[in-house]
Amino acid sequence: MANYIDGFVFPIPRIHLTEYKGLAEKVADIWKEYGALAYFEYVGEDLKLEGTRSFIELVDLKEGEVIIFGWVIFPSKEVRDKANKQVPTDSRMAELVAPLSDPHRLIFDAERMVYGGFQLLVQSNTSEVG
Repeated sequence: MANYIDGFVFPIPRIHLTEYKGLAEKVADIWKEYGALAYFEYVGEDLKLEGTRSFIELVDLKEGEVIIFGWVIFPSKEVRDKANKQVPTDSRMAELVAPLSDPHRLIFDAERMVYGGFQLLVQSNTSEVG
């Protein structure tokens, strides 16, 4: 059976990037405890390609913000569905996200997040030559 992934894109203020990185590392560990095989988050750098709609437009990027692009790999949709029910109720998650709800230091605005679950269509791995 092929893996299943949850993908997400959202903006955060650049000034909170270091703080967010620490939070994301803890969140990654929690997701893995609930069945995720791997957890990735990247910061946008080269976000424009002529003739396409950019992530900048998608999340309505504001001055001083950066875009986070990430995905979580699960062994199956069933494991992902179970984790998506369990992780939000984990007490550690509540502790981690509580400071984010302060409107004066909003790091993460869920209304500007783009999210979805995806099943495998094509997989092509690079193998080492030599």
